[in-house]
Amino acid sequence: MAAYPYKDRFPVNRTLPEKGRPRDEVLAEMRSLAVEEDVAWEGGKVSGTMYCGDHDHYSFMNDVFGLYAHVNILQRDICPSATRYEGEVIAMALDLFHADAVTDTEPVGLVTSGGTGSITHAILAFREVARNERGVTKPNFIKPETGHPAFDKACHLFGIELRQAPVDPVTTQVDVQWVRDHIDDQTIGFMGSACNYGYGTIDPIQELSDLALETGLPLHVDGCLGGFILPFGEELGFGIPVFDFRLPGVTSISADTHKYGYAFKGTSTVLFRDKKWRNSQYFFLTEWSGGKYCSPGMDGSRSGGLLAATWASMVQLGREGYRGYAQKIFETSLAMQEAVKSHPELKLVGSPSFLFSFTSDEFDVYHVNDFMRPKGWRFNGQQYPNGLHMAVTRPQTQPGVVEAFANDLAAAVEYAKEKGHEPAASGAIYGGVAGGMTDEADSFIKMVMSDMLDEQQALPPEA
Repeated sequence: MAAYPYKDRFPVNRTLPEKGRPRDEVLAEMRSLAVEEDVAWEGGKVSGTMYCGDHDHYSFMNDVFGLYAHVNILQRDICPSATRYEGEVIAMALDLFHADAVTDTEPVGLVTSGGTGSITHAILAFREVARNERGVTKPNFIKPETGHPAFDKACHLFGIELRQAPVDPVTTQVDVQWVRDHIDDQTIGFMGSACNYGYGTIDPIQELSDLALETGLPLHVDGCLGGFILPFGEELGFGIPVFDFRLPGVTSISADTHKYGYAFKGTSTVLFRDKKWRNSQYFFLTEWSGGKYCSPGMDGSRSGGLLAATWASMVQLGREGYRGYAQKIFETSLAMQEAVKSHPELKLVGSPSFLFSFTSDEFDVYHVNDFMRPKGWRFNGQQYPNGLHMAVTRPQTQPGVVEAFANDLAAAVEYAKEKGHEPAASGAIYGGVAGGMTDEADSFIKMVMSDMLDEQQALPPEA
């Protein structure tokens, strides 16, 4: 990709144009880019990213979004429908995670801007309650190594010490005893994944729930990725363990509507067993000269279009729709996993679900990536150990994709066997540092990442 894409094809705007362009011209330019870029994932070779992939569904949500795109749901007096949409999205999510099993408190939730938003709101709630009820002044939080980086980010932002629990190298599940041994009087909570991003495996949530009850600490279950598909996998008999509010130690759950909920990007849910957790992060300013101000979370203005489209996606699909898509996704994932297992040189990591990861002791697995990338496959790269993962979504359920994966993988394995353990091209970018991370390597990688971020946010080039 060029440092500044499309500069050779379209005008570059470094200043606000003096005169506006015709709408048809603007739309035509943007439509051509969108159509071209969609080709990259429409064939079903891209891991994750496009969870729905159904342009008819997108068109339906676009219609809904257009009805409310101009609405700021902070102003409920002029958009009371937002209260209906938000309340029902939360109610449907709570229903999915069996909040009816909670009889002694009032389960509630919040619609956020994405998985990171949901996770940070949960961590903020844990910190606030620990400070207000227990007088915690030096908070710490425990997560498995496989827990999402959003937990690290939340702890960084909120001044919380992060304690990272090791995982079993075979199952990739968190070491619950380690978690127990590292809890102290300043611990504000801990978490488990259902499922984790790296391997598609589920932590022992039952054991973590028992530990939460034993210690009196809150347990967060991160279902940002799997929250809107694993419950249907359980219903369909795919061996998904209980991870929701049926377990009495589960305090909160994050689940992204914009992944397997098939809503537009920019929405997620965070759900709480007890109203006190959500309400602990309410923000109030009563003496401001601009008037009295309050918000339910960190965001102020929020998009009415995104909220309405999320509600519409959920009620239009219903349980039957979600269940049908889940059936196809799990079956496709299992078929792709069988293709991996057919090669003794490859091995699956842990006991995966709809998402699976594979590695190799026989060669650098990134040689497989080097071979398959030019054929259109876009896996997610992993490190320690080097691995590749595929989050199966609806585009992979199209006819012929599994067969293409199996055929290309077979050829890729033969290519990788020839290359052995010599360095792979993509391994230099995505793979781990040989011998393990060092301070020098860490500084260098951060510099490269910073340059990449600078480039992505860069001003357009001079003419």
